Amino acid sequence: MNSIARMATTGLVAAAWCLCGQAFAEEAESGGPITTDTHRFQPLADGVYLAMYTVPRFFNSNSLVVVNENDVLVVDSHITPNAAKELIAGIAQITDKPITTLVYTHFHYDHAHGTQAFGDVQIIGHEFTYATMAGDPLNEPTFQQWFSGQNRAVPWLEGQIESAESDQQREQLEASLSAARAHLEHVNSIVPVPPDTTLSDRLTLYRGDREIQVIFCGRAHTGGDVVVYLPADRLVYTGDMAFQGPSFLGDGYVDEWPATLMKLKELDVAMYVPGHGPPFTDSGRLDIVAAYYGDLWKQVVAARADGANAGAAAAQVDLRSYADTLGIRRPGTDAQTVARIYRLLDERGE
Repeated sequence: MNSIARMATTGLVAAAWCLCGQAFAEEAESGGPITTDTHRFQPLADGVYLAMYTVPRFFNSNSLVVVNENDVLVVDSHITPNAAKELIAGIAQITDKPITTLVYTHFHYDHAHGTQAFGDVQIIGHEFTYATMAGDPLNEPTFQQWFSGQNRAVPWLEGQIESAESDQQREQLEASLSAARAHLEHVNSIVPVPPDTTLSDRLTLYRGDREIQVIFCGRAHTGGDVVVYLPADRLVYTGDMAFQGPSFLGDGYVDEWPATLMKLKELDVAMYVPGHGPPFTDSGRLDIVAAYYGDLWKQVVAARADGANAGAAAAQVDLRSYADTLGIRRPGTDAQTVARIYRLLDERGE
């Protein structure tokens, strides 16, 4: 099944799934999650929420919402202005305090392309993120690769509708097609907004009695990943730099990533909140992932030294030693990851 087929099939299955929850007031009073038509706001600490996008058809990132004494800080702006508007509407159900600050964990489209919906707010990001977003981010390869897939979805769905075998299947496909077209309109409305406040190492904000640290631990998922650390709550929002397993490596600095994760471990943290998926508490997961990146790098470098091209190296990599910890049960790895490592080696003349 090709990537478009997988996307459409996922959409059809997900379209049948509905969120069931209590009314806003009841949820807020109970201290449980608050649900809207598009988001689930999970309380993590006093005034701190993990916002998870729940529209099943479309990929998106998490956001962190920090409600302070007089204002709101949001981390990551979502994938399109429309998705950001839905996030902002959900935040308004939680508090009437104004959103004054937005932090980018990194430049990727799913974390930073909804910003124009936020209006006049302070935008904080790493210097690398500024350079990328102030350049030509809509022609950046990772965005273009994803965008081309979105464009292919519409004609693929149109073809599936023509060959639909039942009225029910046709109705489901037509709903997916309508959503895909609308999503493309939202994507085409994106106007990237670079940060107006940058950091190279660390920036500390004080909002009422809350301390918020924005920290660059080193290159990892991109050249400018930052984490947002709330020391009083022992909570850190990691974006795509730290998951319980490996992240997307297509823009990564694979050999530097382990040291970056070890620097993250130096923070006094009880909860890690990633840019996708649920929070986790076991810092040992960072050790496992760091070791995986290190072994991946070594194997690819060795294959290259033996004369293998990127495709052959991707097939040769064998990380089944991580079967029990990361679920890797077959040899081989993603060709895009190996191509990225080869590019880094080329740039360094190695």
